[in-house]
Amino acid sequence: MTSSLTNIASPLKQKSLRLQLPTVMAEFKDNWSKQFSLCMDATTIDKPGKVYRFTIVYLLLSVVHNTRMTVVTKTNEVLPITSLSSTFASLNWAEREIWDMFGIMFISHPDLRRILTDYGFKSHPLRKDFPLTGFYEVNYNESLKSISYDKVELTQEFRTFRFANPWNTRNPSA
Repeated sequence: MTSSLTNIASPLKQKSLRLQLPTVMAEFKDNWSKQFSLCMDATTIDKPGKVYRFTIVYLLLSVVHNTRMTVVTKTNEVLPITSLSSTFASLNWAEREIWDMFGIMFISHPDLRRILTDYGFKSHPLRKDFPLTGFYEVNYNESLKSISYDKVELTQEFRTFRFANPWNTRNPSA
């Protein structure tokens, strides 16, 4: 059985849900009739062009009642989310990963630092507006014995393209 809080929380109520998220999640965890004692995962969906472009999805599990629930809240690049790692210890890693990959800040997180990218990495790679090649490339200079960060250059030499179908064996000139 799966239930979802998104049916209750319309987009107009997203601001109040985001502000009350720690209280709501603590209620789901501590209430005897609910007992969602585990937060299995937290992930993010990026939809650029919307006012609240990031959708954060929390997946809760009640072992006692054998039920799952999805809690959804929305934010943007500027509005931080209150950390739930004090309520669910498993969210410590997930919130760090969301911050590293999407750049969503978590207020009162005990250890919010990069977890999957380099500390000198500028930007957040899972955002939809992140360029596919990145901004910098990492090179190792053997003579200097050091790592250098160089801007990416996407130069391409002039090439002549043949638009003929290579699988067409009947007429090779076409």
